[in-house]
Amino acid sequence: MKKILIFGVVALALFLLISRPTESADAVRSALAWLQEGAEAIITFFQSLFH
Repeated sequence: MKKILIFGVVALALFLLISRPTESADAVRSALAWLQEGAEAIITFFQSLFH
């Protein structure tokens, strides 16, 4: 079951990359920005904690 799910996710990602590259790039950019904001929030928290 796990292999089928992984295959489905990879197939969907490839389909979206090929059929809608601009929207896929925007989605990746948004996800990376979200991760960056989260990491910066954690860093700020620890800096405030030990400062």
